[in-house]
Amino acid sequence: MKKAFNYWACVFTTWMGLTLLLQAQDPVIDIVNTSTGGVKPVPIALSGYTGEVAKVLRFDLEVAGFIIVAEDVAQYSLAGRNETDVEGRLTDRLSKASLLAKKYADASPRTQAHALADDVIQAIHRTPGVCRTRIAFKTEHGTSSEISISDYDGNNAVELTHDRAIVAAPTWIPGRKSLLYTSYRAGYPDIYSHALATGERKPVARYSGLNTSAAVSPDGRRVAMILSKSGSPDLFVSDLDGGNLVQLTKTKEDESSPCWSPDGSRICVASRVSGAVSLYTVNSRGGEMTRLRTAGVTRCTEPDWSPDGKSIVFTSQMGGFQICTVPASGGEAQILVEGEDPSWAPNSRTVVFVRRNKGQRTLSLLDVPTKRVKNIPLNLGNCSQPAWAK
Repeated sequence: MKKAFNYWACVFTTWMGLTLLLQAQDPVIDIVNTSTGGVKPVPIALSGYTGEVAKVLRFDLEVAGFIIVAEDVAQYSLAGRNETDVEGRLTDRLSKASLLAKKYADASPRTQAHALADDVIQAIHRTPGVCRTRIAFKTEHGTSSEISISDYDGNNAVELTHDRAIVAAPTWIPGRKSLLYTSYRAGYPDIYSHALATGERKPVARYSGLNTSAAVSPDGRRVAMILSKSGSPDLFVSDLDGGNLVQLTKTKEDESSPCWSPDGSRICVASRVSGAVSLYTVNSRGGEMTRLRTAGVTRCTEPDWSPDGKSIVFTSQMGGFQICTVPASGGEAQILVEGEDPSWAPNSRTVVFVRRNKGQRTLSLLDVPTKRVKNIPLNLGNCSQPAWAK
């Protein structure tokens, strides 16, 4: 009985300390608490790390739903050093269990820190970390724009294109170091593939009118896209190289922003077929569109299906832009945060999206369970339309 009392007393002390720390959040941490109702972040203490490694660990863990606290109010303790290689020892302070003891080598300090953070996330959340993944996005330069990629935290940012043209809707080919996107480089909105290693670009869709919103199937074999070759913008599917084109919708209204279910059997797309823009699903081989119920929100666009298949994240336009989720089968929608252009991480927990602040569009990371947002420090001007590599 005494042991049980001490355990819960420790839990109570932990959350009391966490509450005080949240109220006095250090602005340097750059976490934006833009909404309420999420689960509480997990308190963890860091010790022994310095310089870049300490900054990387802090960023990675805060994105993953942790809050860095003092040792005496932490539920978990991550201790180690980074004099040469990075070492880490993860302990559950409540149960006294050792969860991780590992040394990281043969990589840059930043990569080693990301690897340690991924292992900590796996040990505590039981889901894979995403600290070594990448994102693609659009950067604006006056009247033109370019396609860029970076690590998920904004480091190692590189502009892939230098066409001084309009670009849109970058998307990754799963399992490959390649992208698809729309570009006006030839004067028209055409879809291209772009191999990162060689820079080689090939046209995928160059039909008359609009060619945009490419989305590659999870197996990397097919592409859903929006083409206006038949009149209004409709949903089409083709092979990855653009061959064997099939038209899936034939509405007078426009469709936009397709995404695939993880098994590749269905596509979710935004459509104005019922008037106000709403979400619909359709069999990827053809058939009638079925409206997806999103109770509580309207004007739904920009869907992205979670890799675990359970939910769809999207943008709702109700006097402003809101990031929402809904069960993949439809139902009550949940408003998460102000923003637009959402894209799921491979872990089906984190979302990269766009925030608007004083006329500037920046990329941010949302931890869906806690509803906490962390800005990506890109410093590249207006950034939008992010896509997470899977």
